[in-house]
Amino acid sequence: MSGIFGHLNINDNERAFTVVQGQQLLWDAANEYLARVSAEVDAVEAIFIERVTSDFKERFKLPGGGFLQRRNSDGSFGNVKATGSWDVAYPLEDFGVSYGWNDVDIAYMTVKELSNHIETASIQDVNTRRFELLKAILNNTQDTFLDQTGRGSLSIEPLANGDAVVFPPVLGSTTEATEDHYLESGYLAANISDVNNPFPTIVDELEHHFGTPQGGSNIIAWVNSTHRTLIEALTDFYEADQKDIVYGVATDRITGLPTGMPGRVFGKVNSVWVAEWRSLPANYILSVHGDNPKPLVKRVDPADTGLAEGLALVTENEAFPFKESFLRHRFGLGCGNRLNGVVMELGVGGSYSIPSGYS
Repeated sequence: MSGIFGHLNINDNERAFTVVQGQQLLWDAANEYLARVSAEVDAVEAIFIERVTSDFKERFKLPGGGFLQRRNSDGSFGNVKATGSWDVAYPLEDFGVSYGWNDVDIAYMTVKELSNHIETASIQDVNTRRFELLKAILNNTQDTFLDQTGRGSLSIEPLANGDAVVFPPVLGSTTEATEDHYLESGYLAANISDVNNPFPTIVDELEHHFGTPQGGSNIIAWVNSTHRTLIEALTDFYEADQKDIVYGVATDRITGLPTGMPGRVFGKVNSVWVAEWRSLPANYILSVHGDNPKPLVKRVDPADTGLAEGLALVTENEAFPFKESFLRHRFGLGCGNRLNGVVMELGVGGSYSIPSGYS
């Protein structure tokens, strides 16, 4: 942030609102900084968010299953059509923060102090976006959202959670069926081993929907940093390097690492890229298939409303001697492709439990 003000030839020790460049120029620079940070987070979110839309509700239509009909010499084929679909909806929430000063505070505020305030708002925005993203995936229950734009009560869906929705037949089957992508390992994280290896189960859960290509699927799994040592001890684990798997005399290494994702890739096991992500709750593994439509859709305001997209300074209110500045970010996340994602709890409770704080 200070670097942007530096381009304006403003010293960090100068008074922010008494320099010759003027208050408006400083706030323009602040908005430029916020937009830049937002673009960087957008790139990370692209791993999980398929697209941005202003639609509040959608219907995903599915192809059917079954076999072709056998016709005799005098008969005709019966008419068939694709059936099956699932409905999804997306919330739209109003997040923000305000800052208040009086005329004396403003007169004595330095550029560095203003920079700290704007960077704090940026950090809060990143934290909020990350939490809402994880909550949309880790929470396995349907949520009812009362839309404030007149759409009524919307049903926000999680990943496939064993509800009544039937999905396309998995590979090897011809029958549509329900699906549950919230799993429990049946053993604790401390017991991860070659016998208790969670990754083959995760691979199978995704590949029976999206196929099993030669050489393995582009599946990415995120784990909490506390589980890294146990995963590295698995026989099929290969340490990450700069290229794909390099076979050595003593040690095989990995190359071709995926980029632009949260956390840090540290290896590959059972054809799954594994990354440590400190923000992911301990005792949970989150996985997606990188070559298929992402699980989440992000809802924003329609363009014709004129409402700002992303975190932005939206208004300032003055009532001498006080002044308030308001920053706001309006967005919401919901699952669209309910099949592209698997969450496994490393536990023994008998069924999946939502992480504390994500209900």
